[in-house]
Amino acid sequence: MQTGAASSLIGPSGSVPNKAMLPMFNGRPDAALTEALTKVSPQAQAKAKATATDFEAMFLNSMFSQMTSGIKGEGPFGDTTGTGVWRSMLTEQYSKSFAQAGGVGISRDVFRTLIMQQANQVNRAA
Repeated sequence: MQTGAASSLIGPSGSVPNKAMLPMFNGRPDAALTEALTKVSPQAQAKAKATATDFEAMFLNSMFSQMTSGIKGEGPFGDTTGTGVWRSMLTEQYSKSFAQAGGVGISRDVFRTLIMQQANQVNRAA
């Protein structure tokens, strides 16, 4: 049997209890975001999440487009008339898939900023 402070965190099954997960910011629990989320409606949260993901997808699309713009040669990244159109559609789909899978972290920061701004507007209105 375990004793001490750590034992109070361990449940009867030997695992950490499943408490509500706090949002994290820079590897630490984000109390400010947790409070802000209580002030913003679930619909606004979903819209902010979608907007943040779309923003990251646009950023990634720009980055992927720049990565592939200098590629010359044969095949799908060659330098033919239709390749430019095909390449733009490919990079757009890559960026959307990448952002939906978690991206590079831009959407988390954008989401946090949007929620914090909306919570501040609620505070001013109250």
